[in-house]
Amino acid sequence: MAAAVALPSSATGGATLPGSGPTVANTSTNNNNNNPAGNASSTTTTSNTTAPAQKPASSRTPAEPRRVRFNVGSKYHVMDVIGEGAYGVVCSAVHRPTGQKVAIKKITPFDHSMFCLRTLRELKLLKYFQEQNVSENIISIVDIIRPPSIEAFKEVYLIQELMETDMHRVIRTQDLSDDHCQYFIYQTLRALKALHSADVIHRDLKPSNLLLNANCDLKVCDFGLARSVRTAEQETGFMTEYVATRWYRAPEIMLTFKQYTKAIDVWSVGCILAEMLSGRPLFPGRDYHHQLTLILDVLGTPSLDEFYAINSRRSRDYIRALPFRKKRPFNVLYPNASALAIDFLTKTLTFDPKKRLSVEQALQHPYLEAYHDPDDEPVAPPLDEDFFAFDRQKDEISKEELKQLLFDEIAKKMTGRMAAQLLIFGEYWRTSRRDLEGFLDLSQS
Repeated sequence: MAAAVALPSSATGGATLPGSGPTVANTSTNNNNNNPAGNASSTTTTSNTTAPAQKPASSRTPAEPRRVRFNVGSKYHVMDVIGEGAYGVVCSAVHRPTGQKVAIKKITPFDHSMFCLRTLRELKLLKYFQEQNVSENIISIVDIIRPPSIEAFKEVYLIQELMETDMHRVIRTQDLSDDHCQYFIYQTLRALKALHSADVIHRDLKPSNLLLNANCDLKVCDFGLARSVRTAEQETGFMTEYVATRWYRAPEIMLTFKQYTKAIDVWSVGCILAEMLSGRPLFPGRDYHHQLTLILDVLGTPSLDEFYAINSRRSRDYIRALPFRKKRPFNVLYPNASALAIDFLTKTLTFDPKKRLSVEQALQHPYLEAYHDPDDEPVAPPLDEDFFAFDRQKDEISKEELKQLLFDEIAKKMTGRMAAQLLIFGEYWRTSRRDLEGFLDLSQS
């Protein structure tokens, strides 16, 4: 899938990759590349195995930068910290044998069982989608640092593609054309088609989880909250980990509907498009009540059918107590948006998830006609029912048992495309895409 638009440079300048025409805004500070689960920090120097992370800009007293150690061996030259989160740090690095720039995601998941669960989910899912050859718009793992023993297993190191920026930063620093909006939404939906075909819901789509490079290639990242739609309701505490930004959360999640579906992700896509069009979040709720108020201010008071689909009596009582609200048309909210963009918003941001477009329908929407190609939108087989067995048993699994599961997953032999990619890591970066895909096809025949 070739890029069809170029990302405009911001007023602060653009960074152009060698051999590529499109540019992205200068992202040397406060970037959130290859997001581990949170905010980013800038850097000042480089080191072989220790990446320096600068103190926040608000600090008034000069101090030595905090240094983050990456135990990744000699084949990677660690450069700068480019992202930090609650339980992970991402640095840029160079693969010494080839000179290829990569991102190294260091995760320290063993302080809390929830972090172990998220890391295990993400690792299993990223490997699965790569092995199924459907990860063109999903962040890929190009290498994994394997711990020598379970006793020495303190951190997880995933080597991934290096992406220059993310959608959150682009929206904050640049005005996007309608062509950009179409292309970015198309790529997001293309990734979602692969997920949803496997019966996986992402559950945490937001601009900072959409990574971008200078060619306008988009990769969805951060699968720590993902679930199988077939088994999610069998899990205890399905909603207990929902600590992600509420601004992109569908109303059925807020109001505890009877069933959670793939429509959760489509709602998030609609919110992201609205933010691209205006440069501002559509529903920036301060808390649960404010979030619902903002949603109802736009969508209006739910119909009777929508009202009785809400499973929680407390939520129904809350809605019933609110004053009646008329629906506000999206063409009034976004007067400069095209008619097709408005129609897309109207059909993805519906209160009733059953009336929302599916991913397949969204891809077929006229707004994305310039990019939609049903022969180039791959799908993956549905996950085995035991794929997320550890989630259904998480109340009985100890942190040490989760650590063993994660250790075993890292040690597990790769298959298919991912195995070939790891085995020929050096040649992977030097070979043309066409030649590489031909080699991979031969290696799997």
